[in-house]
Amino acid sequence: MKSKDKRDEGLQVRVSPNQSHPENPSVNDKPSHEEIRLRAYEIYLERGGLPGNELDDWLQAERELERPAPKAERFSIKRASE
Repeated sequence: MKSKDKRDEGLQVRVSPNQSHPENPSVNDKPSHEEIRLRAYEIYLERGGLPGNELDDWLQAERELERPAPKAERFSIKRASE
């Protein structure tokens, strides 16, 4: 049984101190590597899955994901009497 205990010790999960905070978007102002990777793959598929433009796909994904979200247009409510 002792050999099993030693194996379990080697399977401990290590936690990085630099964890993201998805519940607070203001903390994460840049997209994660995984988000960029997934968007670059989507772009690759949109191009028909042809190889050769991996860097362009990655850079386009970064640009798209780093753009600030469009703000809602401001409008004013006028009273009927105005």
